[in-house]
Amino acid sequence: MAAAASQAPEASDAPTAAVPDAPRAWQTVLEHVERQLLEGSLSVGDHLPGERALSAELGVGRSSVREALRVLEVLGLIRTQTGSGPTAGAIIIATPGGGMSALMRLQVAARGFPVADIVRTRLLLETSVAGDLAEAPHADLAPARRLLDAMDVPGLSPSEFLALDATFHLALAEASGNQVITATMAGLRSGIEGYALAGLANIDDWGATSGRLRHEHRSIVEAIDASDAAAARSRVHEHISGYYAETLPDPTATTRIVTSAK
Repeated sequence: MAAAASQAPEASDAPTAAVPDAPRAWQTVLEHVERQLLEGSLSVGDHLPGERALSAELGVGRSSVREALRVLEVLGLIRTQTGSGPTAGAIIIATPGGGMSALMRLQVAARGFPVADIVRTRLLLETSVAGDLAEAPHADLAPARRLLDAMDVPGLSPSEFLALDATFHLALAEASGNQVITATMAGLRSGIEGYALAGLANIDDWGATSGRLRHEHRSIVEAIDASDAAAARSRVHEHISGYYAETLPDPTATTRIVTSAK
């Protein structure tokens, strides 16, 4: 699934299992902004409150606000610019597509799904997506490529990397043009991130794992570019099942994995 420079997760990011679900702090910020976009209280051209204001309003640390803003920027919903004046700060440049309310409900439910069920669903959907993209003459992979570059940025924390990783897989689904698959993948995003984060506790060398994941991501895109549908499907299958096997070594486990709040 997900990587950048080797960096141990912070103690506050430590995953826990079989505990009541609670969103991580940066995810609280992300969902707050998504909800305002959905309700129309934020629209294109509006400025988001500053880091300090969002931190105080939502009761989270400023580092968590920055994580959420980074994800929103990669998703193409906001543009950030340093300095002062009317163009500084975080500005809304796009709004989520239709059906966001249904996706948000599915995201909440996905945090409690058995990990094995999420993985099986991903294997079914994402291998199909990869094969279809390889056979499509004009698939737009530009958003996915931007996410690959974002995952190469030095200094990303494991949680930041895994958020970008989940978004990369969603970008491939969006490139397929299949709205049902895209909606399902978007709704499963929090569940995918949840089990990926929980698996960090079982990774001995995050630098090595993240490097492998980056290589696998690019090899999937290379197979799609080469119109090699069989290779694209195979590489996606190995990529998803490989991370699952590495981080949750008991393939019969059905424990619901959730993460503690920051």
